Amino acid sequence: MAFIDAFTSPGGLRRVLWADAAAGAGMAALHLGAAAPLAEWLGMSPRLLLASGWLLLPFVLLAGSLALRRDAAGGALALLVAGNVLWVLASAVVLWGTTWVTGGWGQAYVAVQAVAVLALAELQWMALRRARVAVQGVRAAVS
Repeated sequence: MAFIDAFTSPGGLRRVLWADAAAGAGMAALHLGAAAPLAEWLGMSPRLLLASGWLLLPFVLLAGSLALRRDAAGGALALLVAGNVLWVLASAVVLWGTTWVTGGWGQAYVAVQAVAVLALAELQWMALRRARVAVQGVRAAVS
């Protein structure tokens, strides 16, 4: 339990948010800066990579801004979690519902990043739930 606590405590959540922002920034830079060669190597559409690069930027800004806060729990964190879950669902659609990814490397690329995003979303969601339970406990103690 201590391992999970290290990532869902307020300080741990900030580390998870920084990791989310850094990974997203790296992916956005890669997709926007090297879409054509990456698309060729992965067997993917360069338009898909460019679109995903642009889509990542607001999430990077949100995750980074939350990481800077002393208390990141709240509606903005719930929005980030929802965005991450939507990213995972969109990745599943791209993998199994389209022909946008034709190469095995591309399928692995999409699947691995989707699993990583899902892990980040789960840690963020656990931290959000933990913060809400703590607030309810304080309210009950005050009442």
